Amino acid sequence: MAEHPLAKAIMPLVERLNAELVAPADARGDDIPLEWEGEAVVAVRLPQALGSSVGPGATARAGGAEGAGASAGSGGVQGLLADVAVELGGPLNELSRTGKQQAVLLLESRGAFEYRKSAEIVAEALGVTRFTVYNYLNRSR
Repeated sequence: MAEHPLAKAIMPLVERLNAELVAPADARGDDIPLEWEGEAVVAVRLPQALGSSVGPGATARAGGAEGAGASAGSGGVQGLLADVAVELGGPLNELSRTGKQQAVLLLESRGAFEYRKSAEIVAEALGVTRFTVYNYLNRSR
């Protein structure tokens, strides 16, 4: 599995997201199966905070005509959430209140709240309400 060119190519991204590669046979419903030329090669298991944004059953294809037009996003809010989770040392929804406030401040300083529906996305990742996210933002101002 890890010897396949696709698995090798995506490993830096998988590590950056705190995700893991699993064999297709071990994949769960919320894992993201990756295919190469029509064959399931590997599945990506995202950390819980990120996994909710990806629908079950989503499949990415590479190595062939259908994969050539697929483009990955620049990361957006989810990428910023992943960066902050790594920086703060764990899943955002497991942080203390002070840690969650710090996460919101870091996200604000990096422009996360300029994205559409970002407060809702951040609230879900932190395990708080949107109102709480706005309160954290207002306290810092």
